[in-house]
Amino acid sequence: MIHLRTNDEIALLKENALIVSKTLAEIGKRVVPGVSTLELDKFAETFIRDHGAVPAFLNYNGFPNTLCLSVNDVVVHGIPSGYRLQEGDILSVDCGTCYKGYFGDSAYTFAVGEVDEAAKQLMRITKEALFKGIAQAIVGNRIGDIAAAVQTHVEQFNYGILREMTGHGIGRRLHEKPDVPNYGKRGNGKRLREGMVICIEPMINEGTQEAFLEEDEWTLRTKDGKRSAHYELTVAVRKEQPEILSTFEFIENTQ
Repeated sequence: MIHLRTNDEIALLKENALIVSKTLAEIGKRVVPGVSTLELDKFAETFIRDHGAVPAFLNYNGFPNTLCLSVNDVVVHGIPSGYRLQEGDILSVDCGTCYKGYFGDSAYTFAVGEVDEAAKQLMRITKEALFKGIAQAIVGNRIGDIAAAVQTHVEQFNYGILREMTGHGIGRRLHEKPDVPNYGKRGNGKRLREGMVICIEPMINEGTQEAFLEEDEWTLRTKDGKRSAHYELTVAVRKEQPEILSTFEFIENTQ
């Protein structure tokens, strides 16, 4: 079932989205060589709770931590650990909250210190693809219009699009219908309606689209060992233009 949210519900979803956005910005300040991913995770949990929310990922289907922290060739769902970030790494941070009965979800890929030009391009193109997808999130379009916009942009650079994971609806549950893939055909899929709230999240690989699941049953790595980037924003479908509920401004104003 696809839920159509009232303006009051969307306002609550936006409250969550802003807590997540601020959490990501605070994490971004701390993404430096030498910090462990577990240290970042512990900080995020404290920050979220201090703002009256609950970490949405913690114990979600058994996930053991507050953040998904995915380094280099980890596409998504990296488990925080004692690994200390190194100069030149890229780190994808996926964060979720629950506040006042609704959820928030957003992701951003950070450079650790100075990174090479290939990493900068991967991050830039993935983020551009996200906004090209978001531009299609208006009443009357279809899910396939979002998917095709993402796919068309990234495949110009011979990047691989992860097939196993998609964006999703969000509301009173973290993951709701509809699924929002990052590949597809224009004019296909569910029609977008006023009040739908979705998370659009390109997960884009430098090389192959293929990935494998590690023994922990969470960590998803690229099959060829090349890097991956991940950006996600929460969007309400509107008639004239999409309403973006989460934001990267807190992050980018501090960089």
